[in-house]
Amino acid sequence: MVGQKQPVYVLGVGMTKFIKPRGKVDYPELGFEAGVKAMLDAHINYDDVEQGVACYCYGDSTCGQRVFYQFGMTGIPVYNVNNNCSTGSTGLFMGRNMIAHGAADCVLVVGFEKMFPGSLQTFFQDRANPTGTTNLIMKETRGVTKAPGAAQLFGNAGREHMEKYGSTIEDFAEIGRINHAHSKNNPYSQFQDEYSLDQVLKSTMIHEPLTKLQCCPTSDGAAAAVLVSQSFLDARPELKSQAILIAGQCLATDKPALFNRSAIELVGYSMSELAATTALEEAKVHPDEVKVCELHDCFSANEMVTIEALGLAPRGKAHELIRKGGITYGPNSKVVINPSGGLISKGHPLGATGLAQCAELVWHMRGWANNRAVEDTTVALQHNLGLGGAVVCTVYKRADGKAAQSVSSQDVAKINGLGYNPAVEAKGFTKAQVDQVRSKKARSDWALQDTEQKVEARF
Repeated sequence: MVGQKQPVYVLGVGMTKFIKPRGKVDYPELGFEAGVKAMLDAHINYDDVEQGVACYCYGDSTCGQRVFYQFGMTGIPVYNVNNNCSTGSTGLFMGRNMIAHGAADCVLVVGFEKMFPGSLQTFFQDRANPTGTTNLIMKETRGVTKAPGAAQLFGNAGREHMEKYGSTIEDFAEIGRINHAHSKNNPYSQFQDEYSLDQVLKSTMIHEPLTKLQCCPTSDGAAAAVLVSQSFLDARPELKSQAILIAGQCLATDKPALFNRSAIELVGYSMSELAATTALEEAKVHPDEVKVCELHDCFSANEMVTIEALGLAPRGKAHELIRKGGITYGPNSKVVINPSGGLISKGHPLGATGLAQCAELVWHMRGWANNRAVEDTTVALQHNLGLGGAVVCTVYKRADGKAAQSVSSQDVAKINGLGYNPAVEAKGFTKAQVDQVRSKKARSDWALQDTEQKVEARF
């Protein structure tokens, strides 16, 4: 029998700017930057951290230790996690579980990725592909084209939605247009260009209905979160205003419906629905209460079907919500989806994505995302999906249960350990700030090498 869960809070978050994968910045540097920012934000030192979780898909085993040893060599457990595109939020789920069941009071989760240019590729040619059974269903039901495999899978889900429910290519393009427009206000976004609906429609066709501007890019980047227990927070009452409660969370995997020959099911509809329902129930929240949502929009088609899986629109009605202006800012808004720009415009470094979504929603719940705030937000919802499959849905509330109120950047700068508002400025940190968070009792300059100088040089 599972024991009673203890409350778990996100006390600190931090991230790098997401950039094109050109090999210019290596993962130890990316992970270091995100982790230092998260610890500064949480006002902790690495000596406070009792367990570490490192999240990445591409790289040799123990890349996590390479990143974490830069903060200190305190002997704590460090776990290396790979769960496809949901890797970052899988680490978040693990950290929450550790604290909720009494294994730790403070956990640092760092997600990072150094990727290759171009679409995702399979690395191991001498063994079975974990999504081989999924790909066989696609081959038998919709055929195979020369488009990237992921674009075919998600594009086919879009085609099925059009056939069954009457959505149009313009509806999918509108999702792309909205996400690109949102990214203008996110300083960490890989792209910050705005496009007209016509420009989105006329960009290169990848796999109908998906044009290039409706597909997420590959990216390099990192993000991190500090999770703490109630007792850890109670000992630091001055930080309660920035602590955001993980009110509900679920990591789900596929159900037998995955193989029922539906293209929508083939991209994880049922597991998204299960994760969302479970997380919302734990948080005692109805989907209609959600005002802001970070949704795994690797392709616009996935956003379309997932809006329905999360309960943000009835089955087969997501396009109607989109046509009304219901997923962006404005008088007809029901829920602002992907205020960060989403994967489509912000970028998608696989191991970092789930933690970047967490950072975005934490900033909203604190009121720090003052250039993209959503009024009267009491609940935020996160959805992070990986084919193969795994999906994590997380529900966030303020520790005081109230609606977020916008805080000026000047006021944030006074209380934040970074000295500026990280929600609206993508900046670095000083040597003194690095010294503040690195272990006092077990640090190694050899482990750090020249990472600190490299991060400084980029800023």
